[in-house]
Amino acid sequence: MKLLQDKTALITGATRGIGKGIAQVFAQQGANVAFTYSSSVEAAKALENELIEMGVKAKGYQSNAADFDAAQELAASVLKEFGSIDALINNAGITKDNLLMRISEEDFDKVIEINLKSVFNLTKAVIRPMMKQRAGSIINMSSVVGLKGNAGQANYAASKAGIIGFSKSVALELGSRNIRSNVIAPGFIETEMTAKLDEETVKGWRAAIPLKRGGKPEDIANACVFLASDMSSYITGQTLSVDGGMLT
Repeated sequence: MKLLQDKTALITGATRGIGKGIAQVFAQQGANVAFTYSSSVEAAKALENELIEMGVKAKGYQSNAADFDAAQELAASVLKEFGSIDALINNAGITKDNLLMRISEEDFDKVIEINLKSVFNLTKAVIRPMMKQRAGSIINMSSVVGLKGNAGQANYAASKAGIIGFSKSVALELGSRNIRSNVIAPGFIETEMTAKLDEETVKGWRAAIPLKRGGKPEDIANACVFLASDMSSYITGQTLSVDGGMLT
C-alpha cells in the first residue's frame, strides 16, 4: 500500500528544485497532484506528463500564490477538478539577498509577500474544505535561515520565521477539526540553483555539515510524505529540520 494512495496534494512552486522533488515523490506514493507554477509553462507541462505516467491524476495551474484572490480561485479549481485537497504544501518562495543597509523597501515587501503572505492566502483557501472533510495536513516550507537568521538575508529570514509562528497558530486553531499544520526547515539542499554556485564554496558548505553532504530534493520530499500521510496523525505544530545536522 502506497502511503498517499488516493490522497490529493496541492503543491506550490513545483516546476523545479524542492517543489518538483515533492511532486515526483508524492506521485510515486500514490497521491494525485495539483501544482502551481509562475511562468515556466513548458516545465509545468513536462512535469504534468511525467506524473500522469506514474498512474496518478496531475494538473499544473499557472497561479500567483501571493495574490489573495488568485489563491482562492486556485483552491476552488483544484477542488472542482480533484474532489478534495488532503494536503497543502506551501513551497513557493524567492530570495532577494542584500545587507540590511542596502535592502530596498520593494525587495523586503516582495519577499514577505511571496514567501509569507502566500502561506496565509492558500491556507485560508483550503481550510473550509478541510474542515468539511474533517481531515487535512498543511505543510509549510521554512528554512534553517528562519530558525537561526543569516547575514544578508534579513527579509528572507523574517519571512521564513514568520511561517513558523503562523503554522503553530494554525495548529492550535484547527487541531479540533483534525487538521494538522507542520513546518519543514530545509538546510543546504542541492538543486539547479546551487549548481550555478562556485564548486569550492559548495565544498566548504558540505564540509561544515555533520552528514558531510548537501541534501537532495527527495530528502525534503520524504519528510513531506511522512507529514502528509496518516503515519504522522498525532503530529501538529512542529518544525522538522531536514538539514544534515546543521543546527545541531
